[in-house]
Amino acid sequence: MIVALLNQKGGVGKTTLALHLAGAWARQGRRVTVVDADPQGSALDWSAQRAKEAVPRLFGVIGLARDTLHREAPELAQGVDDVVIDGPPRVAGLLRSALLAADLVLIPAQPSPFDGWASAEMLKLLDEARVFRPELAARFVLNRCVARTVIARDTADGLAEHEPPVLASRIGQRVAFADAARTGRLVFDMDGATAATRDIAAFAAEVDRIAP
Repeated sequence: MIVALLNQKGGVGKTTLALHLAGAWARQGRRVTVVDADPQGSALDWSAQRAKEAVPRLFGVIGLARDTLHREAPELAQGVDDVVIDGPPRVAGLLRSALLAADLVLIPAQPSPFDGWASAEMLKLLDEARVFRPELAARFVLNRCVARTVIARDTADGLAEHEPPVLASRIGQRVAFADAARTGRLVFDMDGATAATRDIAAFAAEVDRIAP
C-alpha cells in the first residue's frame, strides 16, 4: 500500500505523522519505506539523527522530491509491504505526482480555522487527481489537538462538511512528539510517552481499517 501525507499548508505535522505511521507498521513486522518528497528533507534529517544517536533502524527513508514520484513509488512498493510518502508544502507538481502515486491520501490539519480554509486548495488538487484515479481514497487527520477545546470541535465539524471524511482518531498536542523529532526517535522509543503512543496506535489501526 502507498499512503501519502499531503497538505499544501506547511507546519501541520506531515513528517511527524508519516514517520510514526511507518514506525507503527514496522513494529508489527511489516517492511516499510518512507519517501521524503519534501525538498526540505525533514524525514531524511530525522533518519540521519537516528543513526547518529545509534537508535536501531525500523524502516528505510529515501529522498525523492521530484515530480516523477508517481512512476517511481510503485516500483519501490514492489519490494516492501508499505510505502509512506511525506509530501511537500506548496509545490504543486510534487503534490500532483504524490496524489497519482498513492492508494490513500491522509490530509493532516490542525484544529484551527486557518487550516480548514487552507485545505480547500488541497481538495482541489485531490479532485483533479481523481479524474485520473477515481478510486483514490482520502481522509482528513486532526493533528495537534488540545483535548475538549471548542476550536478542535469546530474544526472537526467544519471539515465534516467536506469530502473526504475525517478520521475518528485524533493526535494530541504532546511534547513527546517534539522531543522525538529532535532526537531521531519515535514516541515508541521513549519512556513516559504513553499518551502519544496510544494516539499513534489508534491512528495506525484506523488507517489499516480504511485501507483500499
